[in-house]
Amino acid sequence: MTDPVKLTADLIRCPSVTPEEGGALVLLEELLSSAGFDCTRVDRGGVSNLFARWGQKGHARSFGFNGHTDVVPVGDEAAWTKPPFGAEIDDGVMFGRGTTDMKSGVAAFTAAAVDFVRDTPPDGAVILTITGDEEGDAVDGTTALLDYMDSTDERMTVCLVGEPTCPNTMGEMMKIGRRGSMTAWFTVTGVQGHSAYPHRAKNPLPAMARLMDRLASHELDRGTDHFDASTLAVVSIDTGNTATNVIPAQCSGAVNIRFNDLHTGASLSEWLQAEAATVAEACGVEVDIKIKISGESFLTPPGPLSDLVAQAVEAETGTRPEMSTTGGTSDARFVKNHCPVVEFGLVGRTMHQVDECVEVAQIAQLKTIYTRILRDYFA
Repeated sequence: MTDPVKLTADLIRCPSVTPEEGGALVLLEELLSSAGFDCTRVDRGGVSNLFARWGQKGHARSFGFNGHTDVVPVGDEAAWTKPPFGAEIDDGVMFGRGTTDMKSGVAAFTAAAVDFVRDTPPDGAVILTITGDEEGDAVDGTTALLDYMDSTDERMTVCLVGEPTCPNTMGEMMKIGRRGSMTAWFTVTGVQGHSAYPHRAKNPLPAMARLMDRLASHELDRGTDHFDASTLAVVSIDTGNTATNVIPAQCSGAVNIRFNDLHTGASLSEWLQAEAATVAEACGVEVDIKIKISGESFLTPPGPLSDLVAQAVEAETGTRPEMSTTGGTSDARFVKNHCPVVEFGLVGRTMHQVDECVEVAQIAQLKTIYTRILRDYFA
């Protein structure tokens, strides 16, 4: 049997900080190839990605897993009590960058897939898409894998993303969708002048304050059946001005919006631009805006796929997972354009933190859940 705990530890010891591959995908490719998977490296734009398929290409039934082996930087290494790439186990807990997000998830579904096709070869295909660019810009990661699949007529019928989804206890939550995410940067330009003679200047700061207040005070919506209310957070207001007797010429600000299925990135962009234009005219300043849409909101309606995952989780943990759309973004936002997708993984309390860690027992339990999902899907 493939030990998911050992595999997690081996992956942790690969220093795969985005966009470095660090040896993680090489390790996985060797394991999967030895189990009969057809493996292809789909590297693009300096990013390493791995596509692996067991079974016949183009089969009517193919179950897919998606995940990433890249991790965020360790931060202040001196603040760690365990080596961030040491995979040390202390009192049943493994420490290291990526233990939670999400090398343990990749290890669990890889181990489940390898053992499943060896023990009970299914009538269908099992596909793994693993990227090294989820924590970065995500331009040449899962999108590159999906582009490769489209160009080669590879197809997942359904897909499970192994991101950590449980807030506190194993099995309590799965994701059937995600909110959209976008960031807008504003630059307000006025006329610099002496603070003793404000009438000779055109101060951009009151205009920025008015704009930020208008945006933050606006109620975007009150939520939908499957989504919480959309949110807008002011994340930056800055002038870079250290002089108290100078009215600066420019001020910058930024907001981040997490939005539900009542909106699109385009509709919110139009609203932001209209608000900026209103303030610019009222204050006699120029307002420039730059917008980046990280992903649109999406929902996989409750049905066969979510039921399959929920039943397997409940059978192995005794807990029926809540179907949620909370949290940040994930690569499921790309997979949803290819096939129905849900997310389930372990408890994510320590992801991106100093001393990131995971209970070893959870890794083994996650493998049993993924194995049951495969078995039930191909039954």
